[in-house]
Amino acid sequence: MPRFFCPADLHTGAELLLPAGAARHVQVLRLQPGDGITLFNGQGGEFEATVARMGRSDVAVTVGAHQAVEREAARAVTLAIGMPANERMDWLVEKATELGVARIQPLLTERCVLRLKGERAEKKVAHWQAVAEAACEQSGRNRVPQVAPVRELAVWLAEVPAEGARWVLSLREGVRPARTLLAAEPVALTVALGPEGGLATGEEDRLLAAGFVPASLGPAVLRSETAALAALVLASA
Repeated sequence: MPRFFCPADLHTGAELLLPAGAARHVQVLRLQPGDGITLFNGQGGEFEATVARMGRSDVAVTVGAHQAVEREAARAVTLAIGMPANERMDWLVEKATELGVARIQPLLTERCVLRLKGERAEKKVAHWQAVAEAACEQSGRNRVPQVAPVRELAVWLAEVPAEGARWVLSLREGVRPARTLLAAEPVALTVALGPEGGLATGEEDRLLAAGFVPASLGPAVLRSETAALAALVLASA
């Protein structure tokens, strides 16, 4: 059954208009009044719904029963990543959402090719949030991960909560494998890593001084987006 993100106050019996993007998809699928769809608003579970009316540009639905279905990973993982360039950040947000990431923190680091600030940064974050919403529709997740506002590394370090485990992915000699750092019980985890060129030495030192533990994914040098997903899969296993 088609699934759509609908950031509204969903409750059984409600009648409402779908957001423009969802309405457009319903029309593209050529659904008709009486056809069933699934709605979720990111607050937990999902709702059965029925198409009630098809307009020229809008779609009205009637909300049915709530299903308390969750498909979240046992461990809440935040990926704090120096933004990769081109379309790689879009791809990372999509795949990380499918794999269960809880939060994505785009970082502006020394070696970032993508330099986002001000209105341009806000537009990009809104775009990435929409990518995450679409990935939840496709993957069956009912809770949409937050894509946080772009932050410079030093600013983010002053804001990041101290609770949970914290890793910085590192290629330094003698760093313990990430799999040996996982706690027996699932705990929240923040994983920090750099963009294409990696973190500068001073940036990694700053993370270590802030309590991040160096973690290795092996001897191979991975692309930043590959390393982020590898860490996410490992933490979610």
